[in-house]
Amino acid sequence: MSDTHPKAERADIALLLEGTYPYISGGVSSWVHQILAAYPQHTFAIVFLGSRREDYGNFRYTLPDNVVHFEEHYLYDSLNSKQQPEPTKGSAKDFEKVKELLQSFETFNDSKEARQKILAEIQAITQEIRPQGGLPLNDFMHSEQAWNLIRDSYHRYCTDPSFVDFFWTVRIMFKPLWLLSEIAENLIPVRVLHTVSTGYAGFLGGLLHHQRQLPLILSEHGIYTKERQIDLLKSSWIRDNRNLFQRDPMEVSFFRQLWIHFFEWMGRFCYDAANPIIALYETNRLRQISDGADPERTRNIPNGIRIERFAPLRSMRPPNIPPVLCLIGRVVPIKDIKTFIRSMRRVVNRLPRAQAWIAGPMEEDPAYVQECRNLVSSLDLQEQVKFLGMQRLEELMPQIGLVVLSSVSEALPLVILEAQAAGVPIVSTDVGSCRQLINGLDLADQALGSCGRIVGIANPEALADASLELLSNPHQWQQASAAGIARVERYYTDTLLFERYRQIYDNALEHSREPR
Repeated sequence: MSDTHPKAERADIALLLEGTYPYISGGVSSWVHQILAAYPQHTFAIVFLGSRREDYGNFRYTLPDNVVHFEEHYLYDSLNSKQQPEPTKGSAKDFEKVKELLQSFETFNDSKEARQKILAEIQAITQEIRPQGGLPLNDFMHSEQAWNLIRDSYHRYCTDPSFVDFFWTVRIMFKPLWLLSEIAENLIPVRVLHTVSTGYAGFLGGLLHHQRQLPLILSEHGIYTKERQIDLLKSSWIRDNRNLFQRDPMEVSFFRQLWIHFFEWMGRFCYDAANPIIALYETNRLRQISDGADPERTRNIPNGIRIERFAPLRSMRPPNIPPVLCLIGRVVPIKDIKTFIRSMRRVVNRLPRAQAWIAGPMEEDPAYVQECRNLVSSLDLQEQVKFLGMQRLEELMPQIGLVVLSSVSEALPLVILEAQAAGVPIVSTDVGSCRQLINGLDLADQALGSCGRIVGIANPEALADASLELLSNPHQWQQASAAGIARVERYYTDTLLFERYRQIYDNALEHSREPR
C-alpha cells in the first residue's frame, strides 16, 4: 500500500469499490468521480478491492480533496505464499458451520426457506471468521478438518472436476472472505457505507453493516451476479473433467454452478443489509428483486451528465454528416469490438469514405486487442479502422457522425448520454437500458422520437445497415440528433442525479449511529 495515499482518522462516507475507480477509467469509475466531486461538504474514505496488484497500473483519476482516506487490498496476492504452513487440527464445531454452508451451496435449492437458512448460515460464519473468531484462516487453509471437508464434498461430485482443481477452487473461492473480515475490523470510523456493486465489495458492506450497525447504500450499475455468470460460463480456466459420455451438453457443470451460486449468495447477503438498493433502470431493478432484494428497498436513479460540457460541441460539427462511426469504450470482449469491425466491411463496401474509430483504453486485455487488429487485417480494413486509444470527448464528438455500441452487456452507458448531449445519433445493440435511452421509456419520453437505432447482439449486418441508414439520410440523422438532445436534457442531467443522491446521503447520515 502506497504511503502517498491520503489517510484520516475518520470520514463521513466509505465508498467500497471493486476493480474500478481510481485504477480503471470510464463507466462506473466516471460515475464515482462525478459523485465525489458533487458533494464537497462530505468527506469520503475509499476502500479499493482488486484481484492482484500486478493487474493494475497507476491511478487514472486524481482523487478530489474530499477523499481524505484511501486504502487498497488485493484479494489474490497471497494465494501462492511460499511460507511453510503450520498444520492444525481445527475446531470440529466451527467447521460444522462451514460444512452446512458448503452443502447448501451444493444443493442449489432456491426456495424461500432455503434462502433464509443460507443467510443465517452466512451470518454465523461471518462471526467466526473475524480476527478473534473461532475459525482463523490458517485453520481453513491447513487444518485436518478443512481437508476432510473439501475431500467429502468432492466425493459427492467426484467426476467434475479433478480433485486438485476442486481443492484449490474451494480455497480460492472462500479465502478472500477472511481478508474482507480483517478489512472490516480495521476500517476507520465512518458514518455511512456506500458500495457500488455486490460481489466482494458488497460482502464487505454487509460485514460492516452488521458489525457496526451502519446504513448501507447499494448502487448497482450492472447486475454483478449476471455479469459474473457471463464470465464464468465463458471462462476457460474452469475445467470440466467429465468425459463425453458423462456430460449433458445442456447442463452447466457443477463446478461452474458452485461459483455462480457463491456470487449469488454474496449478492443476497448484501441485499439483505442494504437500504436503499439502487438500479439504473427498471429492468435491472426487477432483476434485483428476482435475485432476492426486498422490493420496498429498491428504486431507480439513472445516470446523468453535465449538459454544459457537451452543448457547445453541436455547433462545431461540419455542415455535412461526417462518415465516421466511433465506438467509445474499452477494447475488451464484453464490448464485442469484433462485431463492430465486421460490420465495417459491409459499411465500406457501400460507403467507401466511411471510417471506424475505436476510442478507448487498450491495456486491459492485450490479447483481445491483438485479435481485433488481426481481424482488421484479415478484412483488409487497415485504412478504414483506426485504434485511437483514449481521446478527449470534446475533440472527438464534433468529428464523428455516429456513436456505435456493439456490446453484449451494458447497464446505462454514459457514452450514449454524452452522444445525445453532443447531438450525435447512436446505433446500439439491444442491451441494458440502451433501448430505453434511444427510443424512450414511457409515452412522454417516446414522443420525443428516436435518437438512433437498436440492433441485435453479434449481428454485424444489422449494425452496418442501421448505420448506413442514418449516415445516408440527412433528414433522419437530424431528427435523431434533435431527439437525443431533448431526451438527455429532460431526463438525464447531472443536476437530477446529484439531487437524488443528496437526499439519500442526507437521510443515511441523519440515521447513522456513528456521531459526527
